[in-house]
Amino acid sequence: MNFICSGFGSQTAMFSVDVGPQYEGENVRKNDYHVEFGGPKSEFKAELVTVKSMDEVEHEKVTIIGPDIKDMEEGKTYPIFVKIDVAGEELEKDMEGVFERRHHVYSNYIEGFWHMAQRDAIWMRIHKDTFGKGLNSFEELGQILIMLYTNELPIIEKMEVTYITDPEQVKEYVEMARPIYQERDDRLKGLTEEEVNEFYVCILCQSFAPTHVCIVTPERMSLCGAISWLDGRAAFKIDPEGGIFAVEKGEIKDAEMHEYENVNQIVAEKSLGRNSVYYLHSALENAHTSCGCFQAICYYIPEVDGYGIVHRDFVGDTVTGTRFSSMATEASGGAQKEGFLGMAISYLRSPKFIISDGGWTRVVWIPKAIKEEVKDCIPEDMYGKIATEEDVKNVDELVEFLQKVEHPQMV
Repeated sequence: MNFICSGFGSQTAMFSVDVGPQYEGENVRKNDYHVEFGGPKSEFKAELVTVKSMDEVEHEKVTIIGPDIKDMEEGKTYPIFVKIDVAGEELEKDMEGVFERRHHVYSNYIEGFWHMAQRDAIWMRIHKDTFGKGLNSFEELGQILIMLYTNELPIIEKMEVTYITDPEQVKEYVEMARPIYQERDDRLKGLTEEEVNEFYVCILCQSFAPTHVCIVTPERMSLCGAISWLDGRAAFKIDPEGGIFAVEKGEIKDAEMHEYENVNQIVAEKSLGRNSVYYLHSALENAHTSCGCFQAICYYIPEVDGYGIVHRDFVGDTVTGTRFSSMATEASGGAQKEGFLGMAISYLRSPKFIISDGGWTRVVWIPKAIKEEVKDCIPEDMYGKIATEEDVKNVDELVEFLQKVEHPQMV
């Protein structure tokens, strides 16, 4: 049976499954998916939106490189790279990150299709029922996305989508995309919260976490790692009435805790009164809420009065014996959780990284992969004093390690 995709004006189309915002927030559980793409089981996965000139984009073209959905084995996990090219007379390069984040939103409009995270951490699943109804090809998936993008964002005049599942090519494209992500993030270097009059608010994830309100500043990337302050500005320009909008930061109420009057007001309004005070750079007191798309979690370890960091792709036990998946359940949902802060990995590079809690001097454990990735931003005198999974396996060993290296938390 075919379902009519309704609610998008005269440009409705026939697809195998229903499409609309009513499906946002639905999950596809482990035992219910036909196949999944990316996630912690797949080393390479990513999505990338690129703004191109009008003559470089063939509108409504969908290309598949590698096995299609119908050719995949049920219950398996596959690498994937989703390449989206857009064009329009009014498009700017600064809009790429904004359009990229909409891939998460629009993918979740599809009945029985689940998308989580962003950039090179994406995770997608197709429900068995959805596959059974006929959504068994990237061709249809791409056409749904093209319809959604061009109907909801008319500034996009042409769009084509490429799905890459060939493992070697996925790896090549992911390695190509990572410097692009970094280049986007580097545009903000040197710009501080004190130098701007407004921050940006993102509520795109409220379908998953209705009381979550994400505050984006020049020194605090959205916790999903997809929206910088500049991206927020671009998104607001594209769609002033959309899910990303500006807020004047207002008077600072507590300089040490980085608490702003207008931030508190918008948080109270958009969280329906659930939360009313944000300390923008604390993981312990009045911490920023999290949805579920965060790239990493900063979590409090009471035995040493310090913090651990764990990222989405770390599949083993943390030093406290808890895995990322269990910790993510605790941290997500749009509620303020003392000692749990969902965050972007790029936030580790911010001069204000949990500065209200002591910054890097309070960090005691971090996976080796992330420690190496952000090595350049860890204070030189702290680098050797922060343990990894190769140094310690539990809290008792962590205490011994911190004492041996004379970590500030042990002095």
